[in-house]
Amino acid sequence: MTRLFLVRHGPTHAKSMVGWSDLPADLSDTAALDRLSAALPDDALVVSSDLSRAAETANAIARGRTRLHHLPDLREIHFGAWELRTWKDIDAEDPERIRAYWETPGDVRPPGGESWNEVCARVDRAIDSLIEAHRGRNLVVVGHFGQILTQIQRAEALTAEEAFSHRIDNLSLTEIHHRTDGWHTERINHLP
Repeated sequence: MTRLFLVRHGPTHAKSMVGWSDLPADLSDTAALDRLSAALPDDALVVSSDLSRAAETANAIARGRTRLHHLPDLREIHFGAWELRTWKDIDAEDPERIRAYWETPGDVRPPGGESWNEVCARVDRAIDSLIEAHRGRNLVVVGHFGQILTQIQRAEALTAEEAFSHRIDNLSLTEIHHRTDGWHTERINHLP
């Protein structure tokens, strides 16, 4: 059994769609970081997205655990032309597309960005590679809202709409196990 401990990075405090923009995380809540680190297995391998908000969070909670190289395929959703813009601004110019993207996720793509199905395929490949390379280990994967939702959707066999109904807080922990009989969700959005 391989256990995945999916951690969302520290907050950026941005009030817009932050995908591939490299905003830093606010890691000033050291008590929350201490609790999160204590909730993780000591023998876990730690890996993160290559975006600094995830990489910095991973470094802050690693605490002596083996740190693997950053993986670009663990990045957040690529919002393309919507990057760092608010829903309100995008809704004013492209209401049908932004509503379709969030309300019926699938093949709808922001201009210059990626669809939900493309995000799922990218992240699934990265997670599958990690499981194959480190079968039977505990893996702490520090990433993003969308990246975590892809794995909840897969583990729970949800529709995209059902996956999007989950809340994923900053510095939260979602635990999913990959066993010989399939995927099993242990907890979602746990705040230690």
